[in-house]
Amino acid sequence: MPSTRALKTRIRSVKSTKQITKAMQLVAASKMRKAQEAEKASAPYTRMASEILTHLASQGETDRHPLFMQPEKVKSRLLIIIATDKGLAGAYDANVLKLYAKQLLDDDAAGIKNQTITVGRRANRFASRVKDVKVVAAYQDLPDDPTGAQLHAITDAAMETFKAGDVDAVDIVFTEFISSVSQQATIQRILPAGYEKVEVSENIREAEFEPSAEEVLEAVTYRLVEAQVYHALLTARASEYIMRMMAMKNATDNANDLIDDLTLAMNKARQGAITQELAEISGGVEAMK
Repeated sequence: MPSTRALKTRIRSVKSTKQITKAMQLVAASKMRKAQEAEKASAPYTRMASEILTHLASQGETDRHPLFMQPEKVKSRLLIIIATDKGLAGAYDANVLKLYAKQLLDDDAAGIKNQTITVGRRANRFASRVKDVKVVAAYQDLPDDPTGAQLHAITDAAMETFKAGDVDAVDIVFTEFISSVSQQATIQRILPAGYEKVEVSENIREAEFEPSAEEVLEAVTYRLVEAQVYHALLTARASEYIMRMMAMKNATDNANDLIDDLTLAMNKARQGAITQELAEISGGVEAMK
């Protein structure tokens, strides 16, 4: 049995680790709430884009637009995969990378060529190690609210690859935040462009499009694809934080259990030492008699 001093040292070490995991749990919980709030705030923007596209589609504007043309057969596609930069998020990376690997195997079996854009160090590390995978762009250390240059860079890379005819479709692989107890790795097609048909408000129906409906369609389509990428980034980040929070909570609970076990072992060791000392004293007294 370890000595009392060794057990005290281990208890102090576990308590120190527990403080770190508890702090990481609280930080992840705070960041998760912020990611959820940002995702909800973007919903009106996406709905407005869907309204405009629904209205333009009713006038036949999307029928011949190249971004909406569905290919007869997909011969090549671009996969955008979103994973973490730091890990320590339970099975988060394993789930999304497993889905990505399945897509690669399915494409290979179907004779479909593919390219990849990675978001996060874990995604880039995995994709770069897979044979015959072409990584056309890699993004790391994105902020929790990836607006501006970071978001435009990912959207532009996807749009330009599709417009150039290098791929027939663009899919994004990410983790969907369903609830605080359910997160699911999923795949969503963003090009050719698709949108949810919604009821068009009176303001949109009566609006005049300047400089032309074609140019408005081009701009709105870009914004819609950008909004879909933005949603995937935010919901993936919320899923990452909830899974990291749960992983750190489990680590904290395990630390508490380990501290209890070590404390019990230390008390037993101390009690054994005291019993031995009493036995030695009693033996000495008996010897003196």
